[in-house]
Amino acid sequence: MSQQHAEHFRPPQQARSRESLNKLLVAAEHVLSTGGVEEFTVAAVAEHAGVSVGAIYRRFTGKDQLLQAVKEQLMAQLETTVAEALGSAGPELPDLIGAFTRAMADTFSHHTRTFPELLSGQRAEGVERGLQALATIQQSLAEAARPHLDGIRRPDPERALRIATRTIISSCVHRAATCQAWSDELSWAEWASETTDIAVAYLTR
Repeated sequence: MSQQHAEHFRPPQQARSRESLNKLLVAAEHVLSTGGVEEFTVAAVAEHAGVSVGAIYRRFTGKDQLLQAVKEQLMAQLETTVAEALGSAGPELPDLIGAFTRAMADTFSHHTRTFPELLSGQRAEGVERGLQALATIQQSLAEAARPHLDGIRRPDPERALRIATRTIISSCVHRAATCQAWSDELSWAEWASETTDIAVAYLTR
């Protein structure tokens, strides 16, 4: 977990304790995704995890710190997934754009309702961590695409790449937040393919 987060919560060192913590965080994410922040309580998480309320309070000071732990885990997962996807992508710019977009889709598709809850309406440090993650993945793509800037047919290739990257990210976040009520009738894989085509067309044509 990040240094900022470590000031609020000390992650366990032993494997058994880490497994126990992961069980709590999975339960916490389930409660958050099904009921939203309004229904997110320590008691609800304890019930879903099959543990006592006291067991949670032995790890966390309360609801806010538990929420922050869920957010930290998901933001770190997003950063890792994108970095790994870019690291194994093909050599051309469209390969990188496609890998980035698919990594976003893959991560958000498994946490469709959770990410929107965590990316808005939280305390200042929570919002900051979400923005940090988005900035990190944007920078990851910028660095991976640096050798291909001459293939971007825009007056300012770096600026164009930032616009394309932020458009992909914004579209993904918006889709996760609205797809339950406003379906685009696409699977996440189809969304990733179409969005990649749009971004590549903007950059290269």
